[in-house]
Amino acid sequence: MKRFAVVAAVLGLTAGCGATVAETPSDGEKVTVRNCGVDVTYDRAPKKVVTNDTGIAELMFALDLGDRMAGYVVGESQNGDIDSSPWKADFEKVPKLAREINKEVVQGAGADLVFAGWNYGFSESTGFTPEALRQLGVATYQLTEACLNGVGKQRGIMPPLEALYTDLRNLGAIFGVSDRAEKLISGYQKQVADAEKLLAGRPRPKVFLYDSGLDQPFTAGKNAAPQDIIGKAGGDNIFGDLDDSWTTVGWEAVVSRAPEVILINDYADADANTPEKKRAFLETYPALREVPAVRDKRFFVLPYAALVESPRNPAAIESFARFLAQG
Repeated sequence: MKRFAVVAAVLGLTAGCGATVAETPSDGEKVTVRNCGVDVTYDRAPKKVVTNDTGIAELMFALDLGDRMAGYVVGESQNGDIDSSPWKADFEKVPKLAREINKEVVQGAGADLVFAGWNYGFSESTGFTPEALRQLGVATYQLTEACLNGVGKQRGIMPPLEALYTDLRNLGAIFGVSDRAEKLISGYQKQVADAEKLLAGRPRPKVFLYDSGLDQPFTAGKNAAPQDIIGKAGGDNIFGDLDDSWTTVGWEAVVSRAPEVILINDYADADANTPEKKRAFLETYPALREVPAVRDKRFFVLPYAALVESPRNPAAIESFARFLAQG
């Protein structure tokens, strides 16, 4: 089998990405949507939305709802994602409010809706929760990939692409742009279906998603976006049996599952802040020496914003599928 090179994928606007139809957002009538297992009612379409995290802002931008945003919050580690974003122009038009979200940021922006997720802004430990915001008179919408699933701190209640389509449909209903949402979803579904054909009938390589962590790796379970990015591209997530989204495992588990490809998250952390440093660590960590992916140098890199729930997911599937198809 041909050795896989390290590839930093730049995901641009491909089929379905950024596509819109002529539809004016509406202040609308009262609408109820199902969000994280609960019916949530919005009396009118929000006009001053604050988002947290790159991919969440891009969901708004993909629906051409930047003019409904009071601003966005992202950490310094996501600056590269903004630079590579198909919606970079939208990021330049909408104010960046802060590097960390909190009640003061939300109130200062005069927000009428906060769009975030558990561990994507919402956190019991910081007290920044939907309930706390409700007490301030601020509505919330929770990212479906990060819904708490009722088992401790585990997250995710449906397959990742279904979560993406669910959020697009819900946002379409809330803002009165359902036709726009359906057009996006149809384009994404076609893009994914075309990508699936690239490896149809061929052996499925075992893939390990490496996000970060030296002592213990942080990776993706069955409810995180990489599950479908890997699966629809023609591979199998070695931790796809874990009923969680993003979670920590042990290196022993990685070794025993013998991945043939390692998908690296281009996301800065305290230990290794570039894909090159992450790869260098993986290649020099003694326990991984005989893991097939390391031994054969089969690595692929995708940006953080493509590996969390976002409108970049379908393009990420296509990009990874083309990589795997090289054999």
